Amino acid sequence: MAARLLFRSAVRAAVTCRAAPVPAFTRSMSAGGIPTDEDQATGMEKFIMHAMKEGTDPYNMLKPKEYAGSLEDPHLVPSITNRRIVGCVCEEDNTAVVWFWVHQGEPQRCPSCGTHYKLVPHELPH
Repeated sequence: MAARLLFRSAVRAAVTCRAAPVPAFTRSMSAGGIPTDEDQATGMEKFIMHAMKEGTDPYNMLKPKEYAGSLEDPHLVPSITNRRIVGCVCEEDNTAVVWFWVHQGEPQRCPSCGTHYKLVPHELPH
């Protein structure tokens, strides 16, 4: 009898005192959501992220484009000055490197194998 009385009391209490629905838990930073890496980046990191998003490679981290090495499609050599020294391994199995200077302007040839190289200006990010 006492169990029946306790059960009825519990049912009445549950029906009359229903809890308000609890809103879903959301992780937010002042209701703006979780900031992304781009939102939190500053300085050089932000510069690199924007450059990579635009498709440029600020530090030449990606594999360079393959060039034929001909006069029409020379290998591009980035430089911050008007000349740069270049090393050419003329054959795949060769262990010797042929060193020569490439100057700004027309493409220059490797004196050993004839591959063409052209100097292009490169601006360092600061």
